[in-house]
Amino acid sequence: MSTPQSLVTAIQLGQLLKAARKHRQLTQAEVAARLGLSQNRISHLEQHPDELSFKQLLGWCAVLGLELRLGARGDTEAAPKAEW
Repeated sequence: MSTPQSLVTAIQLGQLLKAARKHRQLTQAEVAARLGLSQNRISHLEQHPDELSFKQLLGWCAVLGLELRLGARGDTEAAPKAEW
């Protein structure tokens, strides 16, 4: 899962989260425990990612070792790092 993925739909997000979880060889129960959710809720959110809160998405990314980036569509060049 080292190749950046462009997402346009919530369904794509669910597929990405599921693929990343499997790539990391984590079960839904393991992800659930790390996020403080039930296994059933993880299963549901993988199928209905439009119901994810932003906070849950950031936590899920942290558990799976994913980085969330935003940019203009079609912008294939890496954006310069922001100075905070």
